[in-house]
Amino acid sequence: MSLFQRWAYIVKEALDKSFSVAKFFCAIHVTNTYLFSTAMVQGPSMLPTFNLNGEIVLLDRISTRYGKVGPGDVIIVRSPETPRKVVTKRIIGMEGDTITYIVDPTNSDRTETIVVPKGHVWVEGDNIYNTYDSRNFGPVPYGLLQGKVFWKIWPTSAFGSIGRRPQIGDPAFKVVEQ
Repeated sequence: MSLFQRWAYIVKEALDKSFSVAKFFCAIHVTNTYLFSTAMVQGPSMLPTFNLNGEIVLLDRISTRYGKVGPGDVIIVRSPETPRKVVTKRIIGMEGDTITYIVDPTNSDRTETIVVPKGHVWVEGDNIYNTYDSRNFGPVPYGLLQGKVFWKIWPTSAFGSIGRRPQIGDPAFKVVEQ
């Protein structure tokens, strides 16, 4: 085997390995962007569904792309006020739903009613006394939904699926579907 043939063989092997690695990272990117991904959920707004210190969850990114989310689903949404931030909330109402909510649950029982506009959803945290949600920034455009949370994977003591329904008897909201 000549020197040229040895170098050609080495270059071919290097290119084959490089393409294999590139294909692997492309598959990871496509899976993470369009199919499934993980996210860290932390903070007080979703207590008791998620703990305060944080949990790692799996996201289904297909559901939000094809309109397969509805009231009761926990979602990851890009903040309408701070686009670099993503938050975890529960969908309370879809477009056309009439939502009656308590404006400031810590200080009064005053309620307001709103009809969710076309192309928007109404989201709230499960902990109504310590959350920043649609009661503060209004309905969220559907395009800001990043994915539906469907499984807790860490810590292992919390491993399991996420409930779809909000707590029964929650006085903070009332939804009337149109």
